[in-house]
Amino acid sequence: MYHTQDISACLSSEPGGVGQAELDAALDGTRGALRQIRDWHSDGTLPLLRLPEKRDDLEPCRAAAETFMRGARDIILFGTGGSSLGAQSLAQLAGWQLEGPPPSGDAPRFHVFDNLDPNTMERLLRNLDLKTARFLVVSKSGNTPETIIQMICVLDALKAEGLDWNIEHHFLAISEPGSGDANALRRLCSMHGIPVLDHDPAIGGRFSVLSNVGTLPAIMFGLDPVALRIGAHDPLAAILEGVEPVKCAPALGAAVQFALMRHAGIGTCVVMPYCDRLRLFSKWFVQLWSESLGKGGAGLTALVATGPVDQHSQLQLFLDGPADKVYTIITTGIAGSGPRVAAAYAKDPLVGYLAGRSIGDLVDCQQRATIEALVQCRRPVRVIHIDALDERSLGALKMHFMLETIIMGHLLGVDPFDQPAVERGKVLTRDYLSTM
Repeated sequence: MYHTQDISACLSSEPGGVGQAELDAALDGTRGALRQIRDWHSDGTLPLLRLPEKRDDLEPCRAAAETFMRGARDIILFGTGGSSLGAQSLAQLAGWQLEGPPPSGDAPRFHVFDNLDPNTMERLLRNLDLKTARFLVVSKSGNTPETIIQMICVLDALKAEGLDWNIEHHFLAISEPGSGDANALRRLCSMHGIPVLDHDPAIGGRFSVLSNVGTLPAIMFGLDPVALRIGAHDPLAAILEGVEPVKCAPALGAAVQFALMRHAGIGTCVVMPYCDRLRLFSKWFVQLWSESLGKGGAGLTALVATGPVDQHSQLQLFLDGPADKVYTIITTGIAGSGPRVAAAYAKDPLVGYLAGRSIGDLVDCQQRATIEALVQCRRPVRVIHIDALDERSLGALKMHFMLETIIMGHLLGVDPFDQPAVERGKVLTRDYLSTM
């Protein structure tokens, strides 16, 4: 196993916890979801479940990445929601978007424009050297308006600078198969000779991190996509083997949160990793959980925190505010790592307690202290621990949360794969544009 899960601090007959009988009932309710997952895997109707064993799509990604990155100084990802959050969380594993100077060497700079803002787009086009810029454009449907307008603006900027003679070398796209008659991204790519990789139409955007939507950027960052998928098989294997729900980590995680929601008044789930490289993982989780489960009045609100920084902001609320949250604290084997304070400080009255200790020692104590403080305040806490954060452990964590989300959807009686309310906003946006 690449991570462990401990829900013992959620079990209590006291207010704020759930009893064993309530948990057992919720676990029994997961059986139908586990059977369905096994059926989906067997008949291939949910391709997400086959990605951990899939390899034949990785060579086209490697070849496309090599051509795309040739001569690049800046790589810009246009995509929103599931078309970018998974890639960002993988990129962060490789060190992207961490504090401090960027890695040295000739590696291109990576930028993600996942939100649409006119000022931001103007600044990009004004300051970017378009000659050495490459644009990865990702839209499952091919009709995401934010992404399409970004691409068109760049196409026009390249033409204005006289770079249209090799415009196809500046772009790579990912979109589901189809013709340009119904897919705007494919239409634009066809018009300009831009290569397109197929996005599996049966894999929703927020579940696509293990597909080429995630593996292509992972390859660009020097990560091992095979290791990512090997890790992803780990939490799925227990389901396919037919183990009891109590021994299936995603089922146990879904069941305890469902029981807390039904019996302890819990309305919010907080995910708090003690690791900078999991900060964007948390953002990826929020979309996965919220868009999959927030339907028909159902769902738990997802809230993100990061340790130890949020000990100095949100922890006061967590410990002494409303008792309406369940906490998932993600810890890592960080003790002993990082710079170490010299033993010479041992006699200093203010910093002597740090002498001989590493930064990892301090963070390890902080993550353990936060868990204990929450338990003492009778807050339900689930602890997920990762000894070593790498491609395999991150792949396992990704699959765990995707499976947990699917199982939670079954318990709530909602379809975790659609987003009907979001579609309303898209229709209204088009209506407003047509009247401007």
